Amino acid sequence: MSLATISSRALLGVEAIEVKVETHLSNGLPGFAIVGLPETAVKESKERVRSAIINSGLEFPARRITVNLAPADLPKAGGRYDLAIALSILLASDQIPEKSLSNTEVLGELALDGSLREVHGVVPAILAAKQNNNKLILPAKNSQELALVNYSKAYCIESLLQLIKHLSSGEELPSCDSSAIYPAEEDNHFQFEDEVKGQALAKRAVQIAAAASHNLLMIGPPGSGKTLLANTLMHLLPAMNETELMEVAAVKSAARIVINKNNFHQRPIRTPHHSSTSVALVGGGNKASPGEISLAHRGVLFLDELPEFKPSVLEALREPLESGQITISRANYRVCFPANFQLIAAMNPCPCGYASDPKNQCRCSEDKVDRYLGRLSGPLLDRLDLIIEVPSLSQSELLEHSKDKTDWTAIRERINHCQQTQQKRNGKLNSELKGRELETICPLNKSLRRTLASIMEKLGMSARATHRVIRVARTIADYEEKPEISRTDLLEAISYRRCQFIKSVIR
Repeated sequence: MSLATISSRALLGVEAIEVKVETHLSNGLPGFAIVGLPETAVKESKERVRSAIINSGLEFPARRITVNLAPADLPKAGGRYDLAIALSILLASDQIPEKSLSNTEVLGELALDGSLREVHGVVPAILAAKQNNNKLILPAKNSQELALVNYSKAYCIESLLQLIKHLSSGEELPSCDSSAIYPAEEDNHFQFEDEVKGQALAKRAVQIAAAASHNLLMIGPPGSGKTLLANTLMHLLPAMNETELMEVAAVKSAARIVINKNNFHQRPIRTPHHSSTSVALVGGGNKASPGEISLAHRGVLFLDELPEFKPSVLEALREPLESGQITISRANYRVCFPANFQLIAAMNPCPCGYASDPKNQCRCSEDKVDRYLGRLSGPLLDRLDLIIEVPSLSQSELLEHSKDKTDWTAIRERINHCQQTQQKRNGKLNSELKGRELETICPLNKSLRRTLASIMEKLGMSARATHRVIRVARTIADYEEKPEISRTDLLEAISYRRCQFIKSVIR
């Protein structure tokens, strides 16, 4: 046999694209060529493969070797194809059985002694192999990521020689034990040690935001509790289901973030600094890696001091906030990253921070305040569901010993039940409802429609803002376990879009 084909997978964003490693041995002067749009690291695999085969006690054929990585128009990067290339050469030279690698996919970078080094981004490859019911061979150092997916037909090996013994003699390969971290165990042990004093309205808004993953903006002076409220909201979110776990694991794997049993079940929480660039936030770079919004997929993106971010950075959030994904285009390929995150933002009412603080005098001129608030565009604010004021607390409120502390554990259970109700009815959360779904899932009677139309006209609300008001009203009704939206629910939802500090910006 002079022609052999081995299956492998390339990583494009969070998608594992099948790559056929085709190897042909022909007569002529000995040579080794790799075609199929390989990058430098792939071209250098020739020397790694040659040394690994020889040092494993096998024969490297002294023939003209041509390796094609198909599809030819897909860029190939890294050392993930080393093992597939080595096996295809051995198969083409009749050193391993012909049918031993049927319905099998392999990934792995070879060391010169034939041992295998780990490769990044294997979770999407494992999921793809599982979907196609194919056998998968991975380096042993990727065993922890394999355990996350819990796929019985995937195996981890230490070296090329170990795999050859398996293929030639049927020697058993070690299976991966996933019992330590899978299936997911719901974490109900959050500790709410820092009680948020006062701020009854803000606490209510936080609960509503958490109940359906609504975007939330908090405006208030320094020390009013905005960051503490944001941290509390993060702890109120229910545990991820299996689908969400795999989506988050795929993004982390593509971003080369180490995944272990300690952080596997936790919803991602990303808190980028306001000096972050648009590439850092939305993703990109030469090899199109995921940014903060993708790393926050199925979790929370917390932006503190929102107006301090560059306008170009903030405007880049508009598309993913609406679509739940971000597309990055390059000259010869396009990558799509998931970005279904909950945006939690906090800001001061003015540059000095004390415009709404009765205890401190604001030092900012009116023009300065307008320029500060003007950094937030109307289209961006239009995509936020709740915008609330977090007022400064008096000294008596701060120093008062609270006897009636909020039962956040009970609230977390209530939020979990609310989300389950939405998933059962909608198949998704209320915040993800499309405009055409609102008429059937969030119906309003004639009286409520007249009320909403009147307020829309008075406040100058856009169609997008109106839809978000209806979604929030539906969440409030679900949170109170009401079958239909009431007038009280609708008015409360509208009240979350009437912040006095941004009336000139938001509609």
